[in-house]
Amino acid sequence: MIGWKVTGTVCDERVRYSDIGDGAAGMGLRVKRLIHSLRFVLMVAGALAFQTPASAQSISRDIPSWLQQHVGTGEGQIAPVVLERARDLYQQQWRRAGVRNPCYMAMDATRPSTSSNGTPTQRYYIVCEEQGSFTAVSSGYGNGRSIPGADFSNGRECARHFSNALGSNLTMGGAYLTAEARTSHKGYIRQNGQTVPFNRTFLVFDGMRETSNARERAIGGHMAAFVRSQCRMSVPSSPHADESGFIRFGRLIDYTSGRSNGCTTWSEDVSQQIISLVDGNRTSLYIYPESRDIDAVGTAVSNGRSLSEQGLYWNSSCLNQIGAPRFWPRRQLEPIIREWRASLPTPSYSPLPICQ
Repeated sequence: MIGWKVTGTVCDERVRYSDIGDGAAGMGLRVKRLIHSLRFVLMVAGALAFQTPASAQSISRDIPSWLQQHVGTGEGQIAPVVLERARDLYQQQWRRAGVRNPCYMAMDATRPSTSSNGTPTQRYYIVCEEQGSFTAVSSGYGNGRSIPGADFSNGRECARHFSNALGSNLTMGGAYLTAEARTSHKGYIRQNGQTVPFNRTFLVFDGMRETSNARERAIGGHMAAFVRSQCRMSVPSSPHADESGFIRFGRLIDYTSGRSNGCTTWSEDVSQQIISLVDGNRTSLYIYPESRDIDAVGTAVSNGRSLSEQGLYWNSSCLNQIGAPRFWPRRQLEPIIREWRASLPTPSYSPLPICQ
């Protein structure tokens, strides 16, 4: 029997996988891995052509007229450069990586968390061209960290810092393909007067080029909620009980449209819809901005140049707030993070109190 043993947490924390099985089952696992590797090679080959910058202001003539009305920099719209690259990625993966999902996805991480009327900003997009469907929803971005030697923390409203460094808790823009969905238990909560388990599904992302370490970083998408454990409750019959018969009980924290540990996060209903759309039928996801965009915008701002004149794009509201964006290469940031982690004292463990 083949299974996965998972240790660690998701979203920018190291996760280790060990396979369980031998004999014919072990051979089956190796075959599956070989097939996955071949698919990944094709996926990367398709991504190599995904290099040419699109003008931030232009709209391709082959975009359907119904979709063009959703293109722009206003609320609920998708910026031209984001749509162009998302379409290019999807078409390439359709031709070269066997993607057959009728929909593709994109995210604009330069947009603010809150719109002018105080509601969550729509900065994540699901486009189904065959069906003539365009949907814009809210999503979260990476919060980053502030540690000795480097401050790469992001505010609640706008993201300034981006990176693909392990342990950075930052969003990394670029090309992804959705992969498998995994559901795990997060604890028990009180809901409608009853104590019920809270399980959360995590949608794994496979990256390319600068995002190629997405699995190593445990980057993916999930519902923007977690259980803040408060106490232990004795429920020996629960499949989630520990060796002493206790379960973790806590309060559900919803951070829709807020910050994450590097993953893409959605509201509960949107999360269910997206995972239902792509589970077993992978598709492409393009996240803007990439490192080249961040560096180019940063240089233009430093030199006092107009972004539009340079053919560049960044949400104006957030640009005014952050001043200039910054990309942290992993070769620069990972040594700082490793040094910081090595300096931390050994954590002490104390069991949760018994629920009263």
